Amino acid sequence: MAKAFYVNDEISPLISVILGRADQNGSTPSPESCYDPKSKAHVLAGIYPKEEDMVKEMEAFEKVLLKYDVEVYRPDLLPGVNQIFTRDIGFVIEDTFVKSNILPDREAEFQAIKSILADFDQDKIIQAPEEVHVEGGDVMPWYDYIFVGTYRFPDYPDYITARTNAAAVDFLQQTFPNKKVLAFDLKKSNINARENALHLDCVFQPVGHGKAIIHKEGFLVESQYKQLVDIFGLENMFHITADEMYYMFSNVFSISPDVVVSEQKNKRLNDWLREQGLIVEEVPYAEISKQEGLLRCSTLPLQRKK
Repeated sequence: MAKAFYVNDEISPLISVILGRADQNGSTPSPESCYDPKSKAHVLAGIYPKEEDMVKEMEAFEKVLLKYDVEVYRPDLLPGVNQIFTRDIGFVIEDTFVKSNILPDREAEFQAIKSILADFDQDKIIQAPEEVHVEGGDVMPWYDYIFVGTYRFPDYPDYITARTNAAAVDFLQQTFPNKKVLAFDLKKSNINARENALHLDCVFQPVGHGKAIIHKEGFLVESQYKQLVDIFGLENMFHITADEMYYMFSNVFSISPDVVVSEQKNKRLNDWLREQGLIVEEVPYAEISKQEGLLRCSTLPLQRKK
């Protein structure tokens, strides 16, 4: 019998997940081929992460997931392809897997997870229409809501960092009519990583029991930021600075409402999480973060408990 997808939020106990891989991920890219300003800056500075360091970081993350009895899938190996950030290539909402329309150069990454998806209900795998640009880092199911990071301005084509468009917001609302889709226009920059919210999960993330991490300045429209304040309550939100956003403080990953995985150097955040009663599993992930992605970015949850 085929397995069933199910994800309805960011924190329910995790059953299965696709974790990316860093082995044989290719040589250091040229500055011109980088998809984001943070990667480009590290290439130009000569400190782009080394494969062996990233492999060790992902092994540490996998070890934590296995500690909590999570079924961990890994993509098929594509030598020379960066396969770390599985979050972008698809996402699950309720019992439906949506294949993202990502940057064309990354299409091979989806092909590498088809053998995993073959074990699941094929009737519940859909693809967004061609005009819909969407990446999983911008899509956050949260019970009755779907939070979506986007950029809906006329200069959208000018930003390689603008990954989810207005058509994606309409598509999600039509596909999941029982959900309320809330769209958040994010600050974009092709050249300054401290001024660029690549995805929604770079500036916002629910954790634990009704808490959230947020970077207010990453939202272009204050009234949209206030929608999240209304939902979570200001007293339940941990506000991060521009530097903390740069170091991906909000890109944690919840194994359950009580357990969250976080980068070990994010001390101010990790102390706050523990003050909220959470178990914080700290892992080294600073090298991977040089590519403007962290823990949530490198996971694609397939099943959480209902």
